[in-house]
Amino acid sequence: MALYLIGDVQGCDEPLQQLLDDIAFSPSRDTLVLLGDLVNRGPASVEVLRRVQRYGGAAKTVLGNHDLHLLGVAQGARKLGRKDTLHAVLEAPDREALLDWLRQQPMALHRAVGGGDLLMVHAGVLPQWSVADTLVYAAEVESVLRGSAAGEFLHEMYGNEPAQWSNALGGHARLRAIVNALTRLRFCTADGLMEFETKDGAAAAPAGFMPWFDVPGRKTRSATVACGHWSTLGWLSRPDLVSTDTGCVWGGCLSAVRIGATLAERELIQVRCQAAQKPG
Repeated sequence: MALYLIGDVQGCDEPLQQLLDDIAFSPSRDTLVLLGDLVNRGPASVEVLRRVQRYGGAAKTVLGNHDLHLLGVAQGARKLGRKDTLHAVLEAPDREALLDWLRQQPMALHRAVGGGDLLMVHAGVLPQWSVADTLVYAAEVESVLRGSAAGEFLHEMYGNEPAQWSNALGGHARLRAIVNALTRLRFCTADGLMEFETKDGAAAAPAGFMPWFDVPGRKTRSATVACGHWSTLGWLSRPDLVSTDTGCVWGGCLSAVRIGATLAERELIQVRCQAAQKPG
């Protein structure tokens, strides 16, 4: 039984099929964890959703910013953007079943591997959060998305504030901060002030900021955090981090990482993709 982590698919169903063929994925034997952004920008979001839903418990996903954007658009909280490619999902005969399935997916996942902690999120984790904290805060958002207040929250989800975590935060501001950390974070300060404008690689950190995973004393340092989201960062593998977004939708690769008996045992498998859009 193998565990595979897969980076941002973003509606690229054909490369996903090729990648699954290359790893000889078997739903009866293996487990996939898709690290968010199943949809948008690519040409086949509805096919990706149907595929992952069809695999049942053999495929797990954490929600990414584009997945939440789809839910927001479906609720009328946001209009489709010029580069969005979500029309097929929104017009699908099984639209409601797909959206309901998406709302049930977690914001973060944890798995013990060979005595170590594997924490899986879409974007990042604030330096003040431990693994346990992250799972608790993720569960707060999951509870709202799965309940009757989902529509209300999705109308309040967008925005960059509050840009810094405090345990005293409450209401929609608290939920927005959690969502932004888990699905949009790239750079922050040592005390967790988040920056959302810079989308280039790690070397492009604005003055006073750094990649979230390089903050000294980060409380998840002893775990391995697996994430996607950051295509300009690309593949990065180190004891405390696995970064898997290799820019499939921009003409890069779709990547899977096979995790072995320990977190140090990693095998990278990639398929080349065709560009669907220009970055931006």
